[in-house]
Amino acid sequence: MAISDEIRQKLLGFQKSEITEHHIYNKLARTIRSPENRRILENIAADERRHYDQWRAYTQQDVAPDRWRIAKYYAISRILGFTFGVKLMEMAEGKIQGDYGQLRGIIPDVEVIMGEENQHEKALLQLLDEERLRYTGSIVLGLNDALVELTGTLAGLTLALRNTKLIALTGSITGVAAAFSMAAAEYLSTKSERTAKNPFKAAIYTGVIYLATVVVLILPYLALSNYFISLGCTLAAAVLIIALFNYYIAVARSEPFRGRFLEMAGLSLAVAAFSFLVGFLLRTLMGVDV
Repeated sequence: MAISDEIRQKLLGFQKSEITEHHIYNKLARTIRSPENRRILENIAADERRHYDQWRAYTQQDVAPDRWRIAKYYAISRILGFTFGVKLMEMAEGKIQGDYGQLRGIIPDVEVIMGEENQHEKALLQLLDEERLRYTGSIVLGLNDALVELTGTLAGLTLALRNTKLIALTGSITGVAAAFSMAAAEYLSTKSERTAKNPFKAAIYTGVIYLATVVVLILPYLALSNYFISLGCTLAAAVLIIALFNYYIAVARSEPFRGRFLEMAGLSLAVAAFSFLVGFLLRTLMGVDV
């Protein structure tokens, strides 16, 4: 079948994308212990290779994979989880798939490939079962509580104490105690629910996330001398953490980003503003001068 140079270049671009993703899926599959997850990724890799061969039948030319893209998505998947990595990659691929429609009526196989890309692979990706995503509830509990409680505590302490080192000390003690308390509560809650989740792992996820959030929010008070600037940096860090976490969940679990982000950010900032006012009032009413 004769094709124009323009169509040929498009097909070579599709080939490169398909063979690159074939290597990414195969490479990730070799790192996964779960037989079911490994089988899913191997099936998708086989589909990508077949699509590559279908495009090659028209171009009659081999195309090398994008080594940089392979390394990038492999690293992302290893660090942030294979579910997040492959779904992020599929989101990027969606932009390429938009060009498939231009080949309708020109390339006979395009409808079949589009159908497989849009349905089969997405259905397989929904079957992925990753441990860290099963414990999302525990992670959300630790993160949300740390953000709401500690931003509020630090905001109140900022006006009440007006000393960055003292605020950091008090906030750290409060945060560490709350982290252990939340971990213990999550352990007991998960154990009583009799779910498939391991109570000990749920407690670890909650406690570790809480402690990590405490460290990030306290750092400005340790690094800066101006308590108002420290509070501003802490609030900015809280919003950034909320944005990054919700983006991760939106990609990994195919959930909406905007609503969750606005809800968490609004709640944390509202509590911080209220606590800031409480700190000012208590300082005034009790005549404390630290």
